[in-house]
Amino acid sequence: MRYLENGSCDFKNSIVALIVGVPVGGSLLALAGLTLAGSVIGLMLSVPLFLLFSPVIVPAAITIGLAVTAILASGLFGLTGLSSVSWVLNYLRGTSDTVPEQLDYAKRRMADAVGYAGQKGKEMGQYVQDKAHEAHDTSLTTETTEPGKTRRHT
Repeated sequence: MRYLENGSCDFKNSIVALIVGVPVGGSLLALAGLTLAGSVIGLMLSVPLFLLFSPVIVPAAITIGLAVTAILASGLFGLTGLSSVSWVLNYLRGTSDTVPEQLDYAKRRMADAVGYAGQKGKEMGQYVQDKAHEAHDTSLTTETTEPGKTRRHT
């Protein structure tokens, strides 16, 4: 409920919302129930048909799946062919970089990636070595001789 400035309730808007909301909500709830009932009835009728015709439906589904795969593959092959023709035409017109320039660029990128990976490997190796030295130094400073007694090495 909404309160007005003088502290009284605004029943008019609440009543209008109730009058409009109940029929709309009820009708939507009824439609949802009808949809659920229709789905259950359809499922009850179709399951025996699927079992009866499964020797036909399964090969048909496999055939349709293979046909869709073939259509998609032919489209991809066509796109690859068009891309290749476009690249050749651009190469012949001289509008794109030449192959040696593209290879040099690729080599530089690979060298940068290898250098970066090598640097990260060295950093990780140094980190592991430092941690190993810390663990080794810690184990040398404290050694247990008898239960409850420790001896320090210097």
